[in-house]
Amino acid sequence: MSHTSEWKIHVYLFEEEHTTKVRVELDTGTNRLTGHGAARCNPTDKEVPEIGGELAAARALENLAEQLKHTAYGDMAAAGAAPQRAPLTAYDLG
Repeated sequence: MSHTSEWKIHVYLFEEEHTTKVRVELDTGTNRLTGHGAARCNPTDKEVPEIGGELAAARALENLAEQLKHTAYGDMAAAGAAPQRAPLTAYDLG
């Protein structure tokens, strides 16, 4: 069984008062999920916007990945299949 899908992802970065916030929107065609992340620059540190963007985007993508795994495990359970392993939590990733 061969299958190709295209999923669309949009990444939005917002900067305000030493904080970068990121929203990542995923549209699979049948499901829409939104991940969120933020990074705050210490006011005494040198401001390097790229670092805040990278960190906030990574956190938003991590949040989106957790949601996607949760959705997949729910779909597996609804189909009568047991997950091969327990879902990871944010603590497991640390």
